[in-house]
Amino acid sequence: QVQLVESGGGLVQPGGSLRLSCAASGTFLLSRHDMGWYRQAPGKQRELVAQITSDGSTYYSDSVKGRFTISRDQAKKSVFLQMNSLKPDDTAVYFCNAHRSADDRIYWGTGTLVTVPS
Repeated sequence: QVQLVESGGGLVQPGGSLRLSCAASGTFLLSRHDMGWYRQAPGKQRELVAQITSDGSTYYSDSVKGRFTISRDQAKKSVFLQMNSLKPDDTAVYFCNAHRSADDRIYWGTGTLVTVPS
């Protein structure tokens, strides 16, 4: 059974930084999954923030481009999101997502809360 567990959220002042981690457990190979970080702010839809594909290509939404960096450590079965220059609009629950294209299997973590006060 695959599980994704996020960590690293918290309260940070505007302009500050946080590093989110997503650790996978169970039989899981990062090299076979596209890994994404999504976020959901109160009253808003969940949105894709950053993604790293199975072949290592990265994608960022316009709202975080230049401030956030996604990376992975295959040996640790972990994906990271380095968030710099945080803004109040970044306040949301951040979710880790894994998509295996071979069979369209999708996994979600339970989320970690990031709060940037205005």
